[in-house]
Amino acid sequence: MIELEGVPELIDPVMVAAFEGWNDAGDAASTAVAHLDREWKGEVFAALDAEDYYDFQVNRPTVWLDGGVRKITWPTTRLSVVRVGGEKPRDLVLVRGIEPSMRWRSFCNELLGFAHELGVEMVVILGALLGDTPHTRPVPVSGVTSDPDLARTMDLEETRYEGPTGIVGILQEACTHAGVPAVSLWAAVPHYVSQPPNPKATLALLNRLEDLIDLRIPLGELAEDARAWQLGVDQLASEDSEVAEYVQTLEEARDTAELPEASGEAIAREFERYLRRRDGGPGQGPGGHATEGGDGSYLRDTSGGRTKPPKPQRAEHGSDGAEDDDSATTESSGSTGPSGPPESSESPDSPESPESSED
Repeated sequence: MIELEGVPELIDPVMVAAFEGWNDAGDAASTAVAHLDREWKGEVFAALDAEDYYDFQVNRPTVWLDGGVRKITWPTTRLSVVRVGGEKPRDLVLVRGIEPSMRWRSFCNELLGFAHELGVEMVVILGALLGDTPHTRPVPVSGVTSDPDLARTMDLEETRYEGPTGIVGILQEACTHAGVPAVSLWAAVPHYVSQPPNPKATLALLNRLEDLIDLRIPLGELAEDARAWQLGVDQLASEDSEVAEYVQTLEEARDTAELPEASGEAIAREFERYLRRRDGGPGQGPGGHATEGGDGSYLRDTSGGRTKPPKPQRAEHGSDGAEDDDSATTESSGSTGPSGPPESSESPDSPESPESSED
């Protein structure tokens, strides 16, 4: 039985979830939820029993000292609540954890039990996958759902993916069968620079989440971190002409694919987004939101030529389960996302090509 003592009655709550592991390339999704929790000072009100869902030989507990007293932190999934003020206050229920090792159906049912008790109106699950996308271009973010009505009313793609999936896909389907509106947002991370963190992908997810739920998210120093990340990738790759050619190929393919998007409808959408955010000054929206105009130049290629990433690294993909260790995700432990070989940019729960995304 779920007891929620101490949790106030929530205002138009939305549940936002992310899980470390297979669906979290570059730690982009879990870092996005951690950012929300930190910026809005979330208060943890529940944690799932670690022994029910985790294999501790895969996701090991950690030992630490607190004033000379040894304590243990168990890998698990925690729920916190934040209240977002303003003219139209609303609450977010943040779910942050590790992809479970076992009992996925029970895991999803427990989360849905919390959602029901709290009156959650919609569930948004964040994910990130490896794709053939250049780091010099805006990060593609795909919004997908299994609900045809939701796809139509919120301008989302209706998922048609078939193949191996992770906890993001399972939770979205569980929500659909329970009658809870659910959306997955997927960021595509360049496979040749997949090591975490990837603040540029995190920023892209938060910007898309902001549009989806109509909330202005304080970004803190995330925009500057994203700029520094891209400059760092450029610098590390500056000596490798072969990689520069490879990235140029990706840029050309990306630009060609996006030509149809230069339509009146697409331009109107971008202009509306600019108007919503212009209150915060040039290049930023309210709360420090970087936009692609003004000071947000790191979101696009301004070099006028080749921008060079580090040497491509082909990742070994883990099996459909949890990562090797809860303290960090690596290419070999499954943080690469469920996109299959790095050459593929398909997500398990996204449209066939994330790079067709409008963001």
